Amino acid sequence: MKIVSQNTAFGGMQGVFAHDSKACNAEMTFAVYVPPQAVTAARPVLWYLSGLTCTHANVMEKGEYRRMASELGLIIVCPDTSPRGGDVPDEVTNWQMGKGAGFYLDATEKPWAEHYQMYTYLTEELPALIGEQFRIDPSRQGIFGHSMGGHGAMTMALKNPDRFKSCSAFAPIVAPSSADWSVGAFEKYLGADKTAWREYDACALVEDGARFPEFLIDQGKADSFLENGLRPWLFEDVVKGTGIGLTLRMHERYDHSYYFISTFMDDHLKWHAERLG
Repeated sequence: MKIVSQNTAFGGMQGVFAHDSKACNAEMTFAVYVPPQAVTAARPVLWYLSGLTCTHANVMEKGEYRRMASELGLIIVCPDTSPRGGDVPDEVTNWQMGKGAGFYLDATEKPWAEHYQMYTYLTEELPALIGEQFRIDPSRQGIFGHSMGGHGAMTMALKNPDRFKSCSAFAPIVAPSSADWSVGAFEKYLGADKTAWREYDACALVEDGARFPEFLIDQGKADSFLENGLRPWLFEDVVKGTGIGLTLRMHERYDHSYYFISTFMDDHLKWHAERLG
């Protein structure tokens, strides 16, 4: 692991780091905020997954999480959204595919499978590295994200309920198997057989029996992607009668931007802190 940058913020440390990933066969970059409380004790860790076209830097620069994370004593990990580098395949003219659009899955189709193993990277490789390098309490982990990252957070929570104790999302893609901006990527990454898509689709996972205690979702009503890409009402319908708790908050006038995310960031951090202890 190499240090890209380190800065002091709210008594803690905001760092950016890079390492050679075996899972993604590429150098991967990630950001970590370490609160001042971690100097003396292991702290809960909260994973934030970003959306399409983003890197680790978007939430780090615009998410406004450090003040509250410092107050609550939360370690925040912000991975990149895909592998990168000259050898990594990409579709330069398609922002919904390739670099910046890893969809937090393990690709099975060529040429993507050699590098796009984001699910394994985020559930195995990066957690092991974070556990070695930072003073985290692995028994207290939560996950959240935005848009494509909300999709990633919800599917990872549903598939790993023993690891994650809390999950929330800003404007998540709850049913990527049928959403306009993800169907093309899923077919290229996973093949034409849609049964393989179900393990990376929050609605399908619940239909197939996956369970998680509860979710918090915030969604802006002025979001231009709401009707064709996000559709949180589909998740609201599928969890009925399952025992899965859902707090779905629809907000007038808010869009898909980090102005929206930063407005409700404190709410999400407090929500996670209550559940992580």
